[in-house]
Amino acid sequence: MAKVKFSALISEMRNKLNGSVFARNRGGNYLRNKVTPVNPSTASQVLARARLASFAQSWRGLTEAQRESWRSVVDQWTGTDIFGDAVTPSGSALYTRLNINVAIAGGAPLTTPPNPVGAVAVTDLSLTAAVTGDVLDLTFAPSAVPADHALFVETTPNLSPGIFNANNRFRRIDTLAAAATSPADIFAAQVAKFGGIVEGQKVFARAKFIRLDTGEVSQRLVASTIVAG
Repeated sequence: MAKVKFSALISEMRNKLNGSVFARNRGGNYLRNKVTPVNPSTASQVLARARLASFAQSWRGLTEAQRESWRSVVDQWTGTDIFGDAVTPSGSALYTRLNINVAIAGGAPLTTPPNPVGAVAVTDLSLTAAVTGDVLDLTFAPSAVPADHALFVETTPNLSPGIFNANNRFRRIDTLAAAATSPADIFAAQVAKFGGIVEGQKVFARAKFIRLDTGEVSQRLVASTIVAG
């Protein structure tokens, strides 16, 4: 569903409306045609839908007292929407969102609402790639995944070196558990998802920390590199 922010006239618009997609980049607002993939039911999409359905069902399985406990803390979890305006989730939305994050990170489901304490920030991210030696190393800081956290890693397939924005090409390839050290060898995970790397092509990586005991996530950092020979 498209989101619109009104002033005297429409000033901003985001997301999908019928056959159009409203978005913004460094050049400003733009409109493009919505493209439907030939096969939208990829394994990752099927898993995402299954998680959403599972936690929607488990929300209904909570006691009323448990559900009320989630509703009572939503003001602590107020965030911002795509326009930067404050948004407070419902109890069920908060429960589902945090539990999906925890499930992605490999943690145990949350039945009691946690207090927000903040996820550790990813402060640095870089990528090294070379065909010789099958090298694809992700260097991140802090240099070991903190306790009670996991590092959620996404990459892209081989792309043209002239591409600088790969937002729609990222796919999850790995999740690094607590104490995993930097640099991380993600070559095998990349090959499993996209196939081999190609000399002269560009590969992007994107990473964020997920906190297992609260479901909070850090801001994502993005890195890219040209594959060496």
